[in-house]
Amino acid sequence: MKATIGIVCSSALLGLSALAQGQAPAAPGQPVPTALTIDQAVDEALRNNLDLLAEKQNVPVARAREITAALRPNPTLSFTWDYLDWLRRGLTPQNSAGPSEFSPQFNYIWERGGKRERRIDLATVVTSIAELRLLDTMRQLGLAVRLAGVDFLLARENADLAQQNLNVFNDIVRVNEAKVHAGDLAGVELIRTRVAQQQLQNAVAQAQLKLQTARNTIQQLLGRNARMAGFEITGSLRSDDTVLLLDEMKKQALEQRPDLLATRKDTDRAKADTNLQLANGKPDLTTGLLYHNQYGYSNGRTFGVFLSIPLPVYDRNQGEIARAQREMTQTQYRVKALENAISTEVENTWQQYTTAKALLDRIRGDLLSQARQVRDITEFSYRRGEASLLEFLDAQRTYNDTMQSYNDARADYTRSLFLIDAATGKSVNP
Repeated sequence: MKATIGIVCSSALLGLSALAQGQAPAAPGQPVPTALTIDQAVDEALRNNLDLLAEKQNVPVARAREITAALRPNPTLSFTWDYLDWLRRGLTPQNSAGPSEFSPQFNYIWERGGKRERRIDLATVVTSIAELRLLDTMRQLGLAVRLAGVDFLLARENADLAQQNLNVFNDIVRVNEAKVHAGDLAGVELIRTRVAQQQLQNAVAQAQLKLQTARNTIQQLLGRNARMAGFEITGSLRSDDTVLLLDEMKKQALEQRPDLLATRKDTDRAKADTNLQLANGKPDLTTGLLYHNQYGYSNGRTFGVFLSIPLPVYDRNQGEIARAQREMTQTQYRVKALENAISTEVENTWQQYTTAKALLDRIRGDLLSQARQVRDITEFSYRRGEASLLEFLDAQRTYNDTMQSYNDARADYTRSLFLIDAATGKSVNP
């Protein structure tokens, strides 16, 4: 499993090297596309989404901490000028109060226990975790854009359906108006059709509102500041007939999900932190070199060597060592909890997929064609005066409900496919 994590981390590092620096949006003079496919929308979101742009900075921040971790302690240089006769007491060699002297001293701390190497190890693991967290953010953003694209396509399908129903009743109203003027139809029948027409007009307005809301939502995910009224998602809802095995999906998720890989990597981070705290418990050596010069003596130039080491009598970094060890145990439990949660998520997603597929197959069979046929026959009969308005409205309502269910089933099926890609980590597999 560690080999798999290493491969994914290195692949993610190569694949995200440009993204980690934060690609800039389109140039001011470059036209912004008004129509995108769902895949193109995901690509634009990965470039321009504001939340993702902020998340991308975590990678260079972690790399900057690697630089800090590799730095060695700075040497120190101190200068002492002593025995100065500022009080005019007459400092001479004879009274042993002088002469004045100066002493430059050079000190350096020698880190023991491999502290620098342990810091580098910890910072490197933290960078790998930041890359995986970024990859998981991209997974979640890609899923959000895809689902928003499905919502837009569904809203457009429903708006078109509502407009088609309104067009049918507009024609019915015109026919009935002509019949009333000719005396072939009672006026109350015309009123009934106009009431039904107004209800369909309300349905069209509501469908257009949902469409505009979906349009604004997906443009926000794309990172666009200005909302384009004519923005469109092109293409259609997914209809690929895919056979998916639950056990295979769980296996893929446990191998590919970047959030799980990051949590597993967090165990390595806790281990590296424990090693660092153990190293910090070992006292460092401080060595110094002193040059001593006395005024008034031809041979008053001497050197001194200093060595200083703290005695670890009380503080041996026991608290931080215990804290790091407990965090290592904590991360192991978190890995198991996340693995369990991912398995449940994959199973729920698979259940949603199988249910949506079965529902879509039932509606896509004879039900849809039969509802359309009944509606067309009833409309033809109503125009000829052989069916009542209530019969026509009932047939129209049945057809509309069937088409609405068909659109919802197609959207649910498409959502389930996108959810499976995200749940298994397939959508961001390097």
